[in-house]
Amino acid sequence: MKHFLLALFSGLLLAFGWPTYGFPVFLFIGFVPLLLVERNIRTSDVEWKKWSIFGYSYLSFVIWNFITTNWLQYADVFGASFAILVNSMLMALLMVIYHSIAKRATINISLVFLMCLWMAFEKLHLGWDFSWPWLNLGNGFSEYFTWIQWYEYTGTFGGTLWVWLVNILVYKLVLKYQVQNSIKSIKTNGIVILIVIVLPILISLAIYYTYKMEGEQMNVIALQPNIDPYSEKYNVPNEDIADLLLKLTDTKITPQTDLVVAPETVFADNVKINQLEEAYFKRKLDVYISEHPNISILTGISFVNFIIDESLVKKQSNFHKNGFWYDDYNSAMLLKTNDSIQLYHKSKLVVGVETLPYQSILKPLIGDFMIDLGGTLAMKTTQEERSVFDTNNPNLKVAPIICYESVYGEFVTGYIRNGASVLAIITNDAWWGETQGHKQHLSYARLRAIETRRDIVRSANTGISALINAKGEISSSLAYGTQGALSGTVTANDKITFYTRAGDYIARIAIFIALFVFLITMFRKPRV
Repeated sequence: MKHFLLALFSGLLLAFGWPTYGFPVFLFIGFVPLLLVERNIRTSDVEWKKWSIFGYSYLSFVIWNFITTNWLQYADVFGASFAILVNSMLMALLMVIYHSIAKRATINISLVFLMCLWMAFEKLHLGWDFSWPWLNLGNGFSEYFTWIQWYEYTGTFGGTLWVWLVNILVYKLVLKYQVQNSIKSIKTNGIVILIVIVLPILISLAIYYTYKMEGEQMNVIALQPNIDPYSEKYNVPNEDIADLLLKLTDTKITPQTDLVVAPETVFADNVKINQLEEAYFKRKLDVYISEHPNISILTGISFVNFIIDESLVKKQSNFHKNGFWYDDYNSAMLLKTNDSIQLYHKSKLVVGVETLPYQSILKPLIGDFMIDLGGTLAMKTTQEERSVFDTNNPNLKVAPIICYESVYGEFVTGYIRNGASVLAIITNDAWWGETQGHKQHLSYARLRAIETRRDIVRSANTGISALINAKGEISSSLAYGTQGALSGTVTANDKITFYTRAGDYIARIAIFIALFVFLITMFRKPRV
């Protein structure tokens, strides 16, 4: 029962430390009860130790995953169950691997290994086919952005390192107290822990209050059409959507407006990509731009491209019938005066909704299984490079970040390296309803602003649309579930942060250390 309660406590601490409702200080002690469970089992005569550790760890991580991401069920129950149960299982396996190393190495080496192993796991979650980095620990400080202004040097892995370092120090303090049973004997350890928590916050506050946003001010509008994706989005012609977007724009546009941003796939009635120029809704947008020649319009759109020549079929192409294939795109496009159309195709895809992971293995087993969220049930086609859109203002170069892509820190830096001075996030968070889902998604955008020191224009179909400055502050927003337009200014910045240059270097170092420790310890005999 003691182990059960400790595991339960660990899961609750991690959950109650998570944004947007939680207090991240709980993250600093969230793993301590579970580490105590592992040590108690390792040093006991219990049989099936690995299974016991897996079971208690799984309990902790299911609680954490369920409380923080159960909103996924509003989009799809199967997808939510898979994400929660499988992600918890992977996390629990990390504790089992740590247990195997802890039997063979000193406490310090084994704990460093666990910290590095966890960061290696988070890095894996950013890149493999089952990518789900939503609960990467560094994301946990997104609402307390004044604490982590140094993310411009470390990215979110700096936050993960911070969380694990404090957990390890607290865990060792508890062990020391258990041996010596004296508050005086752990006073020094307590002071060290306090310093490790407070010092990064003080450094962050110093950066926060001294950071100056320099650059040209741009006038922008973020549109929030508030279209129900289940009942309306795929049943409204693109021409009617264009009318709605232009009507909303009219409420805020001025002669100084530089950029208008509309949400992800707001033009949801699939357009043949080679017939875009002739599309009636595009003509409406072109006419509006000719009447307001200063503006550029960035909007989400769904494209389809039919393929007859089999030599042009890509890995992500979908078979239709009778020798036809097609590429299905979740795209962003930018229109402006006297210029060709600029396009970008979403390249970080939602597993099970927009992409089938490990096709060569899963497709023969389950076929073309995809989760139905309305629209076309098909794999999306991506692109290699991060496109940056040019506007009529030569200093305003916009990164078109589509929905889920905004969760990936190093991925977003690719836009900056290609010249983006402002980030535009277009998304449709309506699938999850009035839950933590859309709130967390907005909150994570603060992290991208800090990492890259770029202002953000965020257009969300049903909300929350927002303007976020380079310090992570939300300067203005539109409430969820409302229709409207948000206007304001953003600062175009051309400076490059250390994190933009170096990327997830902390994770790469952690992978090397974890692999090194594993190789030199795993084949040793267990310590007595």
